[in-house]
Amino acid sequence: MYLHLGQETVVDTRDILGVFDLDNTTVSKHTRAFLARAQQEGRVVDVSHELPKSFIVCAGAGGEMVYLSQLAPATLLKRSRQFLQNLT
Repeated sequence: MYLHLGQETVVDTRDILGVFDLDNTTVSKHTRAFLARAQQEGRVVDVSHELPKSFIVCAGAGGEMVYLSQLAPATLLKRSRQFLQNLT
């Protein structure tokens, strides 16, 4: 199954390691350090042309990729559940 993250970006749900609320998680210095390191290494993809609300960490061949999305984590969860319900 694929999950639409915003704009024209979709990821395979099997590659998703976590979906995080940007406001709540960036309070931690560890999260800020992780995001800063990912940015420096070129592993951050901004799929939002607005203020991002979430970040999604996905497994990749060269390490984790981080996607910044304007969609809230609850919206992404709802999308994944709707897709699964449509399969049954």
